[in-house]
Amino acid sequence: MEEAIANENVDQVREILAKARAEVGKVIIGQREVIDFCLIAIFTGSHILIEGVPGTAKTLLVRTLSKVLGADFSRIQFTPDLMPSDITGTNIFNLQEGQFHLVRGPVFTSFLLADEINRAPAKTQSALLQAMQERQVTIDGVTHQLPSSFTVFATQNPIEYEGTYPLPEAQKDRFLLRVEMDYPSDEEEKQLAMQSLGSASPEKILAGGGLEPVLGAEEIARMQTALEGITIKPELVSYVVEIVRLSRTLDSIQVGAGPRATQALLLSSRALAAIEGRDFVTPDDIRSMTYPVLSHRIVLRPEYEIEGVTVREAVQKLIEGVEVPM
Repeated sequence: MEEAIANENVDQVREILAKARAEVGKVIIGQREVIDFCLIAIFTGSHILIEGVPGTAKTLLVRTLSKVLGADFSRIQFTPDLMPSDITGTNIFNLQEGQFHLVRGPVFTSFLLADEINRAPAKTQSALLQAMQERQVTIDGVTHQLPSSFTVFATQNPIEYEGTYPLPEAQKDRFLLRVEMDYPSDEEEKQLAMQSLGSASPEKILAGGGLEPVLGAEEIARMQTALEGITIKPELVSYVVEIVRLSRTLDSIQVGAGPRATQALLLSSRALAAIEGRDFVTPDDIRSMTYPVLSHRIVLRPEYEIEGVTVREAVQKLIEGVEVPM
């Protein structure tokens, strides 16, 4: 009986993920992999770091996801003068009532776009740490709960480093995935150009109600629980552990991934299996998620970086260095 219920839940997850993917595709041309990774972050109750040059629809993507999934949306443009209270909110004294009132910051939402997060100093970036880890915010000693669907989508410009502050390693580790949002292909850019000339431009579809909500914010938590019905065999769990542990001993890696990376790789692989329409995880799911899970969690040795070794090559060595279970 329990197995039948689990299978029904998995089928529902597959159906909703397919619908969400299709609805987002009405606005976002291409970027199929990035869309899937964002859905994985949302439905595993996690957060995602998106790197991409300006104009690749990072903000549009998050706004579209919030519309499709029926979630509240807030955006913070990170700047060097941004203060922690600008994110979390503050208590303001009301003279007429003679008491303090909380003015909530943009962090009180379901989907939070932290745009160019590395533009603000570490003290301001750290204002998100408690929210990301515990889904709650402490203001003047009082703790306030955030929605269970709270998800941070942080963006960075990978080619502009002047006036930026690198993210602390502890904060980067809070992101389930780091993904790269590249330029669209030739055909995709032509399609986008043609649509932009008429009433079917992505912005007009989003603003004009051309999207069908797939579910509400309160249902996201239920979907996250349903993902637990995706089967992952014990030998695949061991496979994940070996890959992560190898990152701590590989010659080219100075700092390897911690145990949170193991959890992230298992969670994201399970969600990917659901997106692909399966109720079980395969080694290919794990290999597909290894780079986005580990790329921001490992630090290369300087001598290898000088020789031109990239993080992607190091992660590929990890994948090749562990035998795939049969």
